[in-house]
Amino acid sequence: MCAVYGRVLRQQFRTLRMPPDEWPDPVVRAFAHINPDIYVPMQGPSEMGMSPDAYLAGWDRLADLGRIAVPTLVVGAAHDTMDPAHMEMMAGLLPLGRYLHCPDGSHMCMYDDQQRYFAGLVDFLHALPPAR
Repeated sequence: MCAVYGRVLRQQFRTLRMPPDEWPDPVVRAFAHINPDIYVPMQGPSEMGMSPDAYLAGWDRLADLGRIAVPTLVVGAAHDTMDPAHMEMMAGLLPLGRYLHCPDGSHMCMYDDQQRYFAGLVDFLHALPPAR
């Protein structure tokens, strides 16, 4: 990951709302193995913008969301770099979409808004129709 970008994310707790020295081991290990030559050019739109030469800069699949015929949980978080309103809009375009908002969470709301995240995930799973 670009050193400056990574440092800003860690300092602003936009990836995970915990001081970096308190990050859970799986997060630390994941970030230690990010390949910046792949990861950085794949970045999508966020509050920090997007490089015009990003691989997915012109990739828009919103029109196809209506073709996804399986129940889908879309998670947004108030402190994420991804816009929660955009995530909610995507859930609305999915025929069986459901939106979960984590107001105390970041991009890794499964860690920093755990109660709301897991309660929403469990509710979503319990609402699924029985397997055929």
